[in-house]
Amino acid sequence: MITYRNPRKVILSMSIALVVLVFSLSCTTSVPENVIVKKTSKTAAQLLGNPNYLAMSYGGYRENSREIQPTIAALKEDLKILFAMGVKIIRTYNVQTQFPHAANVLKAISELKKEDPNFEMYVMLGAWIDCLNAWSASVPDHNKESLQNSGEIDRAVALAKQYPDIVKVIAVGNEAMVKWATSYFVQPSIILKWVNHLQKLKKEGTLCKDLWITSSDDFSSWGGGDASYHSQDLEALIHAVDYVSMHTYPYHNSHYNPSFWKTPDHLMNFSENEKVDAAMMRALNFAKNQYYAVSNYMKSLGIEKPIHIGETGWATISNGHYGVNGSRATDEYKQGLYYKALRTWTNKEGISCFFFEAFDEPWKDPNNVSGSENNFGLITRDGAVKYGLWDLVDKDVFKGLSRNGNPITKTFKGDKKELMNTVLVPNTGYKR
Repeated sequence: MITYRNPRKVILSMSIALVVLVFSLSCTTSVPENVIVKKTSKTAAQLLGNPNYLAMSYGGYRENSREIQPTIAALKEDLKILFAMGVKIIRTYNVQTQFPHAANVLKAISELKKEDPNFEMYVMLGAWIDCLNAWSASVPDHNKESLQNSGEIDRAVALAKQYPDIVKVIAVGNEAMVKWATSYFVQPSIILKWVNHLQKLKKEGTLCKDLWITSSDDFSSWGGGDASYHSQDLEALIHAVDYVSMHTYPYHNSHYNPSFWKTPDHLMNFSENEKVDAAMMRALNFAKNQYYAVSNYMKSLGIEKPIHIGETGWATISNGHYGVNGSRATDEYKQGLYYKALRTWTNKEGISCFFFEAFDEPWKDPNNVSGSENNFGLITRDGAVKYGLWDLVDKDVFKGLSRNGNPITKTFKGDKKELMNTVLVPNTGYKR
């Protein structure tokens, strides 16, 4: 039996279904005209800990000053390189009005998704948090917050609403609670205030309910180090976030906390290469221990929720604490070993690792080209891939891609012997 159906009702039903589908995919009430849904947007819960969605910290600055913002075209160039590497979720750090980098990254991703239905990239969006008088001639007041913080949070909310299919995490602050950040750190109560604010917006429907909220900070700030960080406000913060984003830096600790970096007596007769390889395994274990220290502290509070690594990295050039006159931690070989070891461990354990960082950023220490802060990238400013990614060049994953007009090639022209000539055995016997 054929049942007649009113075509207007059929069209209306289909239209309603399309609106519901788009809403469920993007968590937005605004449905553009002629929407074509090509791929389901993943949630933070589906992305974090998924080895098929590698994470990376990203800054696209190519010049000696952040005043020179990368163009949309330059950002697209970088994003294509990252996607070719298997990176599908990146971390940005601020949404300050004078630096529209994060907003432009989101725009670039949105355009790439329209240009290529197979392109996929998500963002952990950082909102920078400062104390009162931060970065000024006045004495920082770590118990009060900067008046700029409110606007920073508002801008992050606006971008999360504008790009709900891309922004999957908002991180309140970057190393904003650790006390060695003497220029700007705040108390956990201030971070808690803004985390609760964002969680409230989720409950009200202003923000997507699947958006995850966290703060990204040193392992000690999350209770994994000195007991002086343990407080009721920190405990409340751990309860409030959707997951913990912790930082670990064996690289810096090769100078500041070098007991793990010293070559043990039983390895003294080993070759220099063997000593270096063993040191990098100790560096990996150092990072693991800091991760598990945070986990154990949370368990002591009766809290179980995901912990991911919001930052860790290894610089390849240093004329300071980590160079030839310091810990000698710095070279491409050590970075490559650390990167691969971290990826292997975290992928196996279901931990996202936002490795710091994708590309060298010369603005960080503009008057010192050989400063370590300029040289944490896995790829140089001009598109030369460092040792840790040489295998991807061999696999031809960067074919047809370029940066600054240069094809993606290997550093040292791929000559490992030349690379190894730059590698030094760890050193702890120097004056600090």
